Amino acid sequence: MPFKFYHGKTGVIYNVTKSSVGVLINKVVNGRYIQKKLSLRVEHVKHSKCRQEFLDRVKSNAAKKAEAKKTGVAVNLKRQPAQPRTAHVVAAVENVPQTLAPVAYETFI
Repeated sequence: MPFKFYHGKTGVIYNVTKSSVGVLINKVVNGRYIQKKLSLRVEHVKHSKCRQEFLDRVKSNAAKKAEAKKTGVAVNLKRQPAQPRTAHVVAAVENVPQTLAPVAYETFI
């Protein structure tokens, strides 16, 4: 297995052999990037999921664009950040307010 610093890192495969792959990874050392070459066994490598999410989004955007062109309605295909939750009123009729207090510290000897 690779050194613990490299666990979960994303890199580019540059060499493939029968039982291992070579991976290029950028590492920050003293404020600069150094390109490291790792030889990893195939069992320790998996595909990055971010690329698959991007490809799924491209397909869904193409379908939405075709539907919008067919119906003549404008559609926004840009990703939107998480919006604030909508405002609501909390009724205190059956929801009695509770006073919170810290739990007393107990020593066990």
